Amino acid sequence: LVIVDQKVCIQMLSVQPDTKPKGCAGCNRKIKDRYLLKALDKYWHEDCLKCACCDCRLGEVGSTLYTKANLILCRRDYLRLFGVTGNCAACSKLIPAFEMVMRAKENVYHLDCFACQLCNQRFCVGDKFFLKNNMILCQTDYEEGLMKEGYAPQVR
Repeated sequence: LVIVDQKVCIQMLSVQPDTKPKGCAGCNRKIKDRYLLKALDKYWHEDCLKCACCDCRLGEVGSTLYTKANLILCRRDYLRLFGVTGNCAACSKLIPAFEMVMRAKENVYHLDCFACQLCNQRFCVGDKFFLKNNMILCQTDYEEGLMKEGYAPQVR
C-alpha cells in the first residue's frame, strides 16, 4: 500500500452562461452558480470543496489543498496530521507537527526537553536562558562557566 501526499492547486473559474453545467464532485449536482472550483481534475461548488477535518471552505482558505489517504485537507490540518517539525535538539527524537515546541535560534525542543543541559532546571515564563556552544544553560550555570573561563559577565 502506497499513500501519496499531494499538494494541489485550486482554480476558481467563472461559469460561462452558454456552456453545459458541470457536475460537482462533492454533491453530484449540477453547478449552476456564477463561480466553480477546479481541483484534482474535478469541478466543485464553492461550498462542497471542504477540509475533511475542520470543514473550512478550501476556496476561501487559499489556493491549495492537500490530499493523503483519500482525505482532502487544508494546510493546517495536513501539517497537524502528517507533518513533522524536526528533531529535538536536546534528545534527538522526532517532534510531531502538532506538538508545542520551544525554539532557540535554529534549534527546536520538546517542551519537556527545554531545560538547562547541565543542572536540568526547567525554565518558567520570564526566566533567562543562554545558548552557549549549542547548549541551553540557566543563568547560574552560564555565569559559572564564564568564571571558569576567566572572565565574569558584565552586570549592569
